[in-house]
Amino acid sequence: MRNPVTMAAAAAGLALVALPALVGPALAQPTQLRPTRDVTVTYRMVGMAGTTAQEVRMAFSPSTGKQRVDPPGDMGWMLIDRRANTAVMVMDAQRVTMAMPPATVAAMTQEVPAGATFRLKGNATVAGLACTDWDMTAGPASGTSCITDDGVLLRTIATAPNGTNVLMEATQVTYGTVDPARLAVPSGYTAMQMPAGAPGTPGAVPAR
Repeated sequence: MRNPVTMAAAAAGLALVALPALVGPALAQPTQLRPTRDVTVTYRMVGMAGTTAQEVRMAFSPSTGKQRVDPPGDMGWMLIDRRANTAVMVMDAQRVTMAMPPATVAAMTQEVPAGATFRLKGNATVAGLACTDWDMTAGPASGTSCITDDGVLLRTIATAPNGTNVLMEATQVTYGTVDPARLAVPSGYTAMQMPAGAPGTPGAVPAR
C-alpha cells in the first residue's frame, strides 16, 4: 500500500495550487475567484516531483462547492467540500478514505494568505482561452497565476521560499456538468485516521 501521508501531502499541495483564491488589499483583483460554472481541467505540471512533466486533473462544481483533484501517479484523489470546509483523500485501490486535519483544510480553503499583495501583470492565452496574469507575494513565497474572467485557473508559476519553482499549465479545458459521482466518496469504503505526525495534525512538523 502506498504511504497515505505522502499521498495526502501531494494531493493537498495540488489542491492548493489548482484553485487559488486570489484577492488581496491591492485595488486590482480578479473579477472571479473561483469557476462560475462546472469545469474540468487537465494540467501539465513540472517541478513538484522532479523535472518530468506530469498530468494533473481538476474538476469543480460551483453549485455544490465541491472540487476533485487527481494528482499524478494514480495514487488516489482528493475531494474538497468548500461549503462544509472538509477534505478527504480517497484511495480506490484500497477502498479507503482519509479525512484531512483541520489545519490542512483551512490552508486549502483560506481566501488569501496573511499579508499577501497582488499586482495586475497583463493578459495571456493558455489552452486557447484568454486569461489575466496576477503576481502574488506572500512573505518569502511568490507566484503568478493566469485566470479567466469566469474564474478558471489556466496557469500558475509558484516560487517556494527555497527558490523551487512549480509550473502548472492547462492543456485542456472542458465546460459542462461534472458527473456528481465523481464528486462523492464511493459507498462501502473504510475510513482511516490520519497517521500521527502527518502534516496538519497537532504537534506535526510544519509542511514545507
